[in-house]
Amino acid sequence: MSKIKVKTLTREIVSLAEGLGLKAVPEYRTPDGTRIDIAVLNGEKKLLAIELEASFKWFPQRLLYDVVKAHRAGFPELWVITPFRNTKPGWVLNYAREIGIGLRILKEKEVIEEFRVLLARL
Repeated sequence: MSKIKVKTLTREIVSLAEGLGLKAVPEYRTPDGTRIDIAVLNGEKKLLAIELEASFKWFPQRLLYDVVKAHRAGFPELWVITPFRNTKPGWVLNYAREIGIGLRILKEKEVIEEFRVLLARL
């Protein structure tokens, strides 16, 4: 099982965001004291929360926690990056939809290309 290259991925996302006049903040502190691994902002506008989940244990519960953090912090979209193939988020995807969070679960190799696509739409 491969691990996520956290520092490399974070640097790439920060660089891409800055290249388009956005700000990507690693370890973004939310108003209620939690942290989001990477927050992408356009000035004060919150665009995207990114969480890097390298632990398979309790994955649906960790995913739910990530959804709640992103929602409480005011992000409309959450990407969870994980190296695991057989994640079973089930009802958490439905819950995210119910509360208005766009949730995507991606592999590390997909993130940079998807991030470029997202940035091109802005």
